[in-house]
Amino acid sequence: MSGHSKWSSIKHKKAALDARRGKLFTRYIREINIAARLGGGDPDSNPRLRTAIDGARSVNMPNDNIKKAIQRGTGELEGAAYEEVTYEGYGPGGVAMIVEAVTDNKNRTVAEVRHVFSKYGGNLGENGCVAWMFARKGLLVVPRSAAEEDTLLEIALENGAEDMQTEAENYEITCQVEDLEQIRQALQEKGIEVLSAERAMISSTYIELSGKTAQQMIKLIEKLEEIDDVQNVWNNVDIPAEEWEQ
Repeated sequence: MSGHSKWSSIKHKKAALDARRGKLFTRYIREINIAARLGGGDPDSNPRLRTAIDGARSVNMPNDNIKKAIQRGTGELEGAAYEEVTYEGYGPGGVAMIVEAVTDNKNRTVAEVRHVFSKYGGNLGENGCVAWMFARKGLLVVPRSAAEEDTLLEIALENGAEDMQTEAENYEITCQVEDLEQIRQALQEKGIEVLSAERAMISSTYIELSGKTAQQMIKLIEKLEEIDDVQNVWNNVDIPAEEWEQ
């Protein structure tokens, strides 16, 4: 169980970008809202909600904000009616892309997403054009300093993990979505820090980019993630780390 997670640099770049522009609160509020609406407001019986709450707390969101987001999702409080939407398309070099958003106005969101794709070398496609390249998985990121590899692997496998890879300073554990919360809890019970636990779209094949095309791709990703409604941008690109530093 080893390898190189081609999309992890994008997720790490995304985390830094989100922190800079203060988007994380909005992202988690909308995820909590959706999770509560779909699965109820009790995190003990709603794993998606529990994961979203943990993420919100990891960025120090006040409990009152979390409570209100749950109540809006369950209908106890009035608020915007959010829904999940997914867009598919291609980036520079033929990279497959999936954009996940949560919005209260689908017409506005699709117009913004289409504009960014067109302006930065991409092409918004029809639903289904690239989804077949990806699988929905659970993803946990654990710092390498938190545990020995063998120890971490043993705990993860015992609780349903499918794979574990080493990427830069972190371990990345993949699993079925339904096993995500069980693995997270098992690691935390052992005192092992979990940097993030989320549902991810993972591709089995990747396209390597460098130079001008890589820079175009990076710009497209960044601009898509600057759209307020966008929650995640998934793709099958492999870009060298040094390209991200330019």
